[in-house]
Amino acid sequence: MSQPPGSAVSFGPATPADAIPRTGLPAPSEPVAARRVLPLRRPGRWIVTAVVLVLVAQIAHGLVTNPFYQWDRFRYWFLRPAVLDGLLITLEVTLYSALSGLLGGILLALARLSPSPVLRAVSWVYTWLFRSVPLIVVLLFLYNFSALYQTLSLGVPFGPAFLTFDESRLATDMAVAVVGLSLNEAAYASEVVRGGLLSVDQGQHEAAAALGLPKRYRFARIVFPQALRSIVPNYVNQLIGLIKGTSLVFYVSLLDLFGSVQSMGSTYPGDIVPLLLVATAWYLILTSVVSVVQFYVERHYSRGALRTLPPTPLQKARSGLRDLRARIRRETAV
Repeated sequence: MSQPPGSAVSFGPATPADAIPRTGLPAPSEPVAARRVLPLRRPGRWIVTAVVLVLVAQIAHGLVTNPFYQWDRFRYWFLRPAVLDGLLITLEVTLYSALSGLLGGILLALARLSPSPVLRAVSWVYTWLFRSVPLIVVLLFLYNFSALYQTLSLGVPFGPAFLTFDESRLATDMAVAVVGLSLNEAAYASEVVRGGLLSVDQGQHEAAAALGLPKRYRFARIVFPQALRSIVPNYVNQLIGLIKGTSLVFYVSLLDLFGSVQSMGSTYPGDIVPLLLVATAWYLILTSVVSVVQFYVERHYSRGALRTLPPTPLQKARSGLRDLRARIRRETAV
C-alpha cells in the first residue's frame, strides 16, 4: 500500500520517552543533586594514623610525667639572665656571620662565574678548602692564630709595610667566632648563590642584553631577583645550620647560649638535663622564627612565577573554617 509523498509512517501509538526501559540502568530513586559521593575507604591509612597518634601520645606522656626532666627547674632556668645573655651573644654572632657570609658567598659566586681564570681558580680553591675543613678546626686555628703571626701588616710584598696591626688586640673572642663562622659560611653560601644564578633561564640574560641594559643593572634588577626564588630556601637551611653551629664558639671561650648552659651545668650538676632542655627550647624558637620568615620571603619572590600564591596560615585557617561551615549546612539540608 503506497503512501502519499511527504506523509509520515506510523507503526503504533507513541510511547513516552520516560516509559522506555533502560537495560542495566535502574531508575533513580532520588534526585541526582541529593546524592552523596562517598570517598574510597582506606583502612591502611587509618591504621597508620592510629599508630602514629599512639606513639605521639606516649612520647608526650613520657615528657610530661617523667621526673627526670625536672620541668620545675626548666621553668626556673628558662628566663634567667645568664641564659638570656648567652642567647643575645648567639643572636649577635649569627647576625654578623650570616650577613658577612652571604656577602662573601655572592662575591665568590660571581668570581666562580667570571671569565677570568684566576678568579675562578681562587674561588674554587677557597670553596674546596673551607668545605673540607671542619668548622671546629677553623675556630681553633683562628683562636691560636697569634702563635703563628703576632702582627699583621699591609704593604708591598717582600717590601716595606704601611700599616701594622697587633693581632692579639684584634683577635677578641667575638671577632674569632664571627670570622671563623663567616669564612665557613661564605664557602657554602657561594655554592647556593651560584646554583641560584645558574637556575635563571638563559633567555632572561639574552633579553636583558638585547635591551642594552648595563651588566650591573641586569644583575641587580633582572637576574638576581629571579635567582632568589632558588637561593632563599637553600640559604635558609644554611642559616638554620649557622644558628646551631654557633654552639661551637664555646670552644673559643665565648659564652653563647650553649656555652652559658654548659658553664652553669658544671656549677649545678643536678640541673644538667633541664639546662639542656632550656638550650633546646631556645634553639627551636630561633629556628621556627627563621622558618616563618622564610615562608613569607619565598611567597614574596614567587609572585609572577605562580598563578596563585601559597596561602598564609591565617588564610588556611579561614578557608578551613568556611569549608567546615559549608559542610555543616549541607549535612543539615540533607
